Amino acid sequence: MTAPRTPLLAADVIIELADRPDRPIVLIARRYPPRGWAIPGGFVDVGETVEQAAVREAREETGLQVRLLRLLGCYSDPSRDPRGHTASVVYVAEAVGEPRGQDDAREAGAFDPANPPSDLAFDHARILADYRALRATGQPPSPDAGR
Repeated sequence: MTAPRTPLLAADVIIELADRPDRPIVLIARRYPPRGWAIPGGFVDVGETVEQAAVREAREETGLQVRLLRLLGCYSDPSRDPRGHTASVVYVAEAVGEPRGQDDAREAGAFDPANPPSDLAFDHARILADYRALRATGQPPSPDAGR
């Protein structure tokens, strides 16, 4: 039996900086195309859980040790990544310290989630809108066909 052809799997992490007023979030400037600012994250390696990948990718790209707080959602629109069909499991986490861009990140910075950079990569504007709604209401986004 041949293996099925399926989307790639990624894990992304919205990192709240718990040691700063109003808990800004960390975004990275991507080193490789597609360019733009992005939520830290990347592909899940064979042999690791999605949660392990989220923690690893956050550390590799920002230098921060995160604590996962909750699942925000799964984003799977086939057009969300111009490189190919990728499904991403997105977590909300917290960390303390100064983010540093490293690995696939040219730089990292702290941002007010209500005012992220305009040049967001992938579908990260939508993900951040869902995060802002969660932060405002305490309720996770409703699943729909677009995820």
